[in-house]
Amino acid sequence: MAIQTGDKLPEAKFRVMTAEGPQVKTTDDIFKGKKVALFAVPGAYTGTCHKMHLPSIFLNAYALKDKGVDTIAIVSVNDAFVMNAWKRDTDQRDEAIFLADGNADFTKAIGMELDASGNGLGIRSKRYSMLVEDGVVKKLNLEAMPGKVEVSGGDTLLGQL
Repeated sequence: MAIQTGDKLPEAKFRVMTAEGPQVKTTDDIFKGKKVALFAVPGAYTGTCHKMHLPSIFLNAYALKDKGVDTIAIVSVNDAFVMNAWKRDTDQRDEAIFLADGNADFTKAIGMELDASGNGLGIRSKRYSMLVEDGVVKKLNLEAMPGKVEVSGGDTLLGQL
């Protein structure tokens, strides 16, 4: 069953690239005691994710933080090396943490997996945004179609704060 507003995020591990190489970060490391704007995308560098979703996040990053968001996090079912390259190519002001969910463990644990095997992409994440406060989902915006950014962009989440 998919996660819903009011649910606590399950324990999971992500990989995040650091100067020393990939490091493990847990859901507690990312969400405990913080207000986090979490954005999930089906894939790094894919058309809609790269050209529409990420720009909507970074255009609203200052305003999100002005409204009390401690962390902007972007999660995708990609490895830490790809996520690091994507951060390098898109996050010019170092405004977000890019979380690699390479085996889709987090994505499956919250019921947000997307079978994109028909397009040669395997298991990916559905496209959504959520506001998480101290590990609890306060807002959840799930796209009906993975190729659209109509309710999961930075502007929508900003309007909900």
